[in-house]
Amino acid sequence: MVEYDIKKGWFKNIEGDLLRNMMDEVFGNVSEKGDSLVSSYGVLESITVRVVSKDKMEVVTANKEGKMADEDILNSKRKLNVFVEKATGFDAKARMKRAQEKAKKGE
Repeated sequence: MVEYDIKKGWFKNIEGDLLRNMMDEVFGNVSEKGDSLVSSYGVLESITVRVVSKDKMEVVTANKEGKMADEDILNSKRKLNVFVEKATGFDAKARMKRAQEKAKKGE
């Protein structure tokens, strides 16, 4: 499970059905499971997303079993990054910087 910060003021872009629509647009499928949204794409058997608060989102991924081509793995990772950027408002570089800052603070 990875917890992502949501950019201040960005929640309006994912509230209601907007996050569901975004997942459907990026991954091509989405279903609801309790308070979470679930998709799959490429080597990712499941991508489970739950909004914790207006500034936090949890993402849990599970990979398919067996041997997978490197290109399929990279493509799936890129697609996941596209989704997380759209959903949080932070690109990969900004997410990395925030994670490093939190690690320094011991959070």
